[in-house]
Amino acid sequence: MFRTSTSRRQFLSKGSALAVSAIGFPAILRSQAPGKKLNLAFIGVGGRGGANLKELTKEGDNVIALCDVNAQNLERAAAQFPAARTYRDFRKLHENMNDIDAVVVSTTEHTHAFATLPALLANKHVYSEKPLSYNVEEARLLTQTAAEKGVVTQMGTQIHGMPNYRRVVELIQSGAIGKVSEVHVCVSRAWGLQSKEDAEKNKDVYHVTERPTVAQEPPPFLDWDLWIGPAPYRPFHEAYFPGPRWYRWWDFGNGTMSDLGSHWNDLPFWALKLDAPLTIEPFGPAPHPDIAPATMSVTYEYGPRGDMPACKLHWHQGDTKPEIWKNDSVVSKWNSGVLFIGDKGMLVSDYGKHALLPEDQFKDFQRPKPFIPDSPGHHAEWLAAIRNGTPTGSPFSYAGPLTEANHLGNVAFRAGRKIQWDAKNMKIPNFPEAERFLKRTPREGWSLA
Repeated sequence: MFRTSTSRRQFLSKGSALAVSAIGFPAILRSQAPGKKLNLAFIGVGGRGGANLKELTKEGDNVIALCDVNAQNLERAAAQFPAARTYRDFRKLHENMNDIDAVVVSTTEHTHAFATLPALLANKHVYSEKPLSYNVEEARLLTQTAAEKGVVTQMGTQIHGMPNYRRVVELIQSGAIGKVSEVHVCVSRAWGLQSKEDAEKNKDVYHVTERPTVAQEPPPFLDWDLWIGPAPYRPFHEAYFPGPRWYRWWDFGNGTMSDLGSHWNDLPFWALKLDAPLTIEPFGPAPHPDIAPATMSVTYEYGPRGDMPACKLHWHQGDTKPEIWKNDSVVSKWNSGVLFIGDKGMLVSDYGKHALLPEDQFKDFQRPKPFIPDSPGHHAEWLAAIRNGTPTGSPFSYAGPLTEANHLGNVAFRAGRKIQWDAKNMKIPNFPEAERFLKRTPREGWSLA
């Protein structure tokens, strides 16, 4: 059984999920006094954590605490902010948060919920890197808790704050290509389980096909036991560390689907007002017990949403692309992207640009007047929301359901079959055996109670 307290578990029986989440989750945000310097804590300060530390201190807010299991990362950050308390174990930081206003979580995927939930329970605002959680149940728990506490949250999907996605959402929602009943998401990254030849072709320099059987000595600056955290213990090996090697191992991450799905599926999720998928069907190789795939596909079926029709979202990862992507002379030039297919045309987009198709049909098209305000930046947006009560673009009420949907693609893949999803009750009625992939019991000493 997932180790949560009775109060934390109640949310699973209150019909929470998507019915009370992304689309209209009731939440009243608490804000600080405008102009007040915020007291920030950073959990994870290397890699993305280092980037977040840089971005979130531009306005001169106070860095109160720094934490990292990697002593090298921690020492570099502490040299920049010598007055900050330092920790190797974020559980110790959680015990001393009285002077902290907000927490930034940039750890590895399998510890996101464990670093985030105590901060929410302590009524702290939270910025968490994507994906929001390691599994579906953790995502649901974080979504519900953030709503209960009314704190300001943001998942680190920086592309969401850039102008291109906003203009695409405006086009889709204003009917530029008509009713959209099909969308293809193509992601060219092919990291994970594959042959050595394919790994070389796909520039996956961390090629691995089996779990290592020989233990190695961890580097002296790394606390390996803390890095493992709530995951099942295994001896150190360079196949897992440093990042992004860990992200392809099921015990620590969820491969490309949950990682880049946070960015690429974000666009159709936003533009089409998606909520909970009804069914999820996987295509690709047989699942490996330890390693996420390099190449795979998943088809999601969504029901009608307001005046939007039922639709299918097709995820294509690695070496697979749909026929329309291969055969259309314009679309085929896009290495990765999102293709919306409407009854009056198509729209293709990547992170920074988009195009309406067929081009001749839209050469004189008059774009709608922008109705989604531009963001000051994903990080600045979160700080402004804390100070002023303004909204963030990817709060947990939105990011939680998006994360759930991405995780469900992996759940179906690991189950090896099409699954039906009962979002309200978090059940898979046609194949209950797959529900084991929705959650896991943390290692002794780690708890979400």
